[in-house]
Amino acid sequence: MSSPSSHTHATDPGGDPSLDAATGHNVDLLVIGAGPTGMACAIEAQRAGFSALLVDKGCLCNSLFHYPAGMTFFTTPELLEIGDIPFASANQKPTRNEALEYYRRVAQHCRLQVLQYHTVQGISGFDGDFRVATVDSYGHAATLRARKLVLATGYYDLPNPLGIPGEQLPKVMHYYQEPHPYFGLDVVVIGGKNSAAIAALDLWRHGARVTLVHRGPEMHRHVKYWIMPDISNRIRNGEIQAFFNSNVTHIGQYEVTLNTPEGEQTLPNHFVFALTGYHPDFALLERLGVRLDPANDRRPVCNPATLESNVPGLYLAGVIVAGERTNEVFIENGRFHGKLIANHLRHALRGETAPPLPEDVAATVAATVRGRLRNQE
Repeated sequence: MSSPSSHTHATDPGGDPSLDAATGHNVDLLVIGAGPTGMACAIEAQRAGFSALLVDKGCLCNSLFHYPAGMTFFTTPELLEIGDIPFASANQKPTRNEALEYYRRVAQHCRLQVLQYHTVQGISGFDGDFRVATVDSYGHAATLRARKLVLATGYYDLPNPLGIPGEQLPKVMHYYQEPHPYFGLDVVVIGGKNSAAIAALDLWRHGARVTLVHRGPEMHRHVKYWIMPDISNRIRNGEIQAFFNSNVTHIGQYEVTLNTPEGEQTLPNHFVFALTGYHPDFALLERLGVRLDPANDRRPVCNPATLESNVPGLYLAGVIVAGERTNEVFIENGRFHGKLIANHLRHALRGETAPPLPEDVAATVAATVRGRLRNQE
């Protein structure tokens, strides 16, 4: 194992670097994934009197950082709050930048220990003494130790593949951030849900020639009510060209080929946004011994009252608990997962009887784990 540089440390966002990953850091709870749900888990563990450390291969709230630069949330500020810390916003629906500012301030206020830009390479050990091998952005390795683990890795890092020739070309992207680089160019957007509609509209409004391709007969019914009329009108007016009941079958350097109800069509093309959704890291779960339920959307097996998986000492939090049903867990309900886990830590590590959660919170989390929520995208 190589010796780490002075850059390899966890930082307290409210103070000076305080942890040296060279020695390995012993904590009660190690949370893999420093998004809002992971942060909520660390906050609740600290409030219960346990030490906690967050590890992320990217920055704090890495997935939110990679959302479109001008994105507006579909929800209200209070539903994005964690740690009972108010989210002040001048807007009814906050922006991406406001959310990032809020979560940075929460991390500072709660003095969260966050090990950023450290990729988890492997997990070994057992309940009470887990070993987490990491490597930082400089290639330096370290091993962290923890009594309990939480996986709060989300799903945004693993896009659903198209499985077609040309998908690996540099012009093909699975994330949309801003429109300026595509001004005056031919852009194909693949997908029919909110992300595809938002990208197509933003690109068109900033001067791109946009074609939308969707395998369904029309835009998905879960496209938000204030977006649907806009995208529908642009398509109806021919301002955005749309092919429904269609698929992209080949991506070339200067063109794309579609299979449409009218037959095969080839269109000039400079860039492709394949906004076809994302999926959790099922391979990681299986390597850790977590069982997936093939009859229930590959939901990982875990106790709905505690979120402990079938692997003792390993908890699951956030969208990962919903398996393939990634449209069921959001910040709005995932932020409560930390309370369940902290309550169980009180019992597992100190033998205490934890205070009960509000009935609505417990019921919402349990329904998510069991696969009873069927709501929005």
